[in-house]
Amino acid sequence: MPRWKELPAELDPRVRQLVMRLRRLKDRSGLSMRQLAVKTGYSAKSWERYLNGRSLPPGEAVEAMARTCGDDTTRLLALHEVATEAWTSRRTGAPAQETQETQEAREAREAREPLEQGHPRPQEGPLRTTLVAGAVALVLIASASVLAVVQLQDGDGSATASHRTSPTTSASTSASVSASLITYTCRMQRIDGRWYSGNSRTQDTILAAGQAGPEVAEAQCLLRRAGIPAGEIDGIFGPLTQRAVERIQKRDELVVDGIIGPHTWGALRRNAGATPK
Repeated sequence: MPRWKELPAELDPRVRQLVMRLRRLKDRSGLSMRQLAVKTGYSAKSWERYLNGRSLPPGEAVEAMARTCGDDTTRLLALHEVATEAWTSRRTGAPAQETQETQEAREAREAREPLEQGHPRPQEGPLRTTLVAGAVALVLIASASVLAVVQLQDGDGSATASHRTSPTTSASTSASVSASLITYTCRMQRIDGRWYSGNSRTQDTILAAGQAGPEVAEAQCLLRRAGIPAGEIDGIFGPLTQRAVERIQKRDELVVDGIIGPHTWGALRRNAGATPK
């Protein structure tokens, strides 16, 4: 059991009662000042002042002491409330005791200190910098992965694209990737002297390299029926489809630009062509 110092003679009896109660709790717990500091969150220096009557402990410290030492929290806080009234009513004529302002300032300062020497707080600066750098690296890696996937899926169409450009080419890149997952068939039938494959009934949709969709599949079916295969019926306007369009335009004496417009649609739908192979 530690040998406690004498409490200040001018200490109010109500404050003295609280301090004596706290001392008995500490003695009964068998904790050292450092151990008490670790368990309650208040520094060892603070507890030395509280238990020697030089400072009035805050209510949170008293409550933490009650929980740590297994005492009645309500009763101990009631003693603290009475001691607080006595402490604040005898601020004058007591130079040995600290003013409330001095106590609060000291508590605020010590709250920023480590509870035990030899266990400094971790440095937040380097840790925060590391976390930010890691997050940025992850974002860059994810962006590079997405770009690589898009380039792989776009495939040959990007590598061997024609020098001709269209306003809708860039907008159709994502559409071409989706269209490659769709299966198109050619169910040819003639209606009012025009051929249809069952994918689209358009007569004037403008199609150019890089576009995708059922209209492209329709044109590919009509090109195949005309005896000018455009590769697989995949609904993607790639280089093979473009060359096939140029061939039928040249054969039908149209403007050879590789772009399907109303005149090329007319040729595709009217053309008797060759027997499908």
